[in-house]
Parts: sequence; structure tokens; C-alpha cells
Amino acid sequence: MTTVVDRLAERRPVFSVEFFPPRDDADEEVLWTAIRQLEPLDPAFVSVTYGAGGTSRGRTIRTTARIAGETTLVPAAHLTGVGHSRRELRNVVGWYAENGVRNVLAIRGDPPGGPAGVWEPHPEGITYAEEMVRLVDELGSFCIGVAAFPHGHPDSADLDTDTQRLVDKIRAGAHFAVAQICFDPEYFLRLRDRLAALGCDVPLLPGVMPLTTKRTLAKSVELSGVEAPPALERRLARFADDAPGFRAEGIDVTTENCERLLAEGVPGLHFYTLNRSTATREIVGRLGLGQDRPMVGGLAQG
Repeated sequence: MTTVVDRLAERRPVFSVEFFPPRDDADEEVLWTAIRQLEPLDPAFVSVTYGAGGTSRGRTIRTTARIAGETTLVPAAHLTGVGHSRRELRNVVGWYAENGVRNVLAIRGDPPGGPAGVWEPHPEGITYAEEMVRLVDELGSFCIGVAAFPHGHPDSADLDTDTQRLVDKIRAGAHFAVAQICFDPEYFLRLRDRLAALGCDVPLLPGVMPLTTKRTLAKSVELSGVEAPPALERRLARFADDAPGFRAEGIDVTTENCERLLAEGVPGLHFYTLNRSTATREIVGRLGLGQDRPMVGGLAQG
């Protein structure tokens, strides 16, 4: 199985995408439409989330296996410690290995109540993502990714403390990091600077959410735990009652932020897709990142 680091070494910059596992048959159809539409553009990898509170482990496993077996895409499966013992986590990692999945995003995970909830570790589980990284690393040859927080994790006292925790995860065995959504590229770039100052040079990918509707803006705020900057809110407020106008402006501002990040030399952009492909494909096209490949028998050549 090709690793995320392999893909990042092939060419830069790249883009990657994140999906969440489907809740039902209708969701699954939507998800696979997005996967097939993005596949010809050759994203560096696709990640599949674990669901809030670790509630969708089975669906994550099945979706990741299907991507690995039925597409040319490189899957990276999320693994979170919420509600799981170390034994259960080892079993999941073993299942991934048996199915040829060697890219794992090791994440502590949010409490069932969401990012603002109270974290309560499983009595036989892990407390910190660093422990998760060590657990995966001890089980075989995996390419391990971790989460990064440009604004700091809600549980961190300050940015320096949060950066040190990211460094600890990397030194525990992580090979790359994916950042949460960040409305202002400056916060991501300052995180990169802090990492560099501490001697860490693993690939760090910024998280991007295409702002196509008021709902996606609200979802971005929810996922990042950070309020949208006033300047962005003013820019989009003009289109509060104009859905096409909001989408056009949202795509423009998202593209502008991506252009700034690329100009600063980021290795790639990680798109939070909400299991849709149209906006991501549009932005990737504007940025010239998609490596369009001919489709043969429903699959892209690779």
C-alpha cells in the first residue's frame, strides 16, 4: 500500500480529501458519487473519519476497505480512542493491516458531546493522542498522521503548550499532520513557524472547507471551534439572502486563502468535503492541482 508520505514525495503541491462514513444507503450513494468524481483528479490520499464519539467505527472500516479494494485512491483511516480499550484499538489496527490499509490518522477524538464536551478516557484506553501514535507504531509498518490545531486545542492552556503536544506526537512516531479548518492562513503559517523553531519538519497540511452555503460556514465554525473572522462575515453577509451569490463569494474567498497557502510553500491542501465533490473540484481546478487521468472501466488509470 502506498503511503501518504510516498504521495507527498511524488510531487508538490497536492490536494487530499476527507470523507465521513455514510449513515444509510442514500448517504452511501452520495459518498460514492463524490469518490468517483474526485478519483480522476488523483488526490494524494483520502481520509475517512471515525464519527462523533467514535460511533461509526464499523462504517469507517467498511468504507476504508472498499476504497482500498475498489478504487485507485490511497485511503487513510481515522482511529480515535473514544470509548475504546487498547485491546479494541489493536484489533482495529490489525484489521486495517489485513486489508492492506497502512495509513492511519491517530486521533484522541472528541467526547460524545462534541469538542466542548468533557473528555473521559476509557479505563483501559488512551488519554492522549501521543499514546495512540505509539500504539499504532508498535503494531507494524504504518504511515501515521496526527491532527494539528492552528488556533490551539480547546484543552490546551496556550499555543506554545499546544505546539509542544504536536511535537510530542511527531516524536512518538507520526509522519505527517493535518490541520483543522483555519479561516485565516496566518494562523496556520504561524503554527508551521512554531514547529520549525522546535526542529520538526514533517509535512503539515492545512485544512480547507469550501464555503458554499451558510450551513457550511456554520459547520466550519463548529468543526474548528473558532468563530469566523469579522472581515469574512462581513464579506459573506452581503449574500445572506442570495444563495448563488453566497456560493460564488465563498468559493472566491476559499480559493484566495488556498492561493496564499500555496504561495507560502505548503505541501498540499486537505479538503473537508462533507461528502460532496463539486466545490472541491472547482477550487482544485482553479488552483491547477488536479492531475486528470483517463477513466478505464469506471476506474482511473494509475
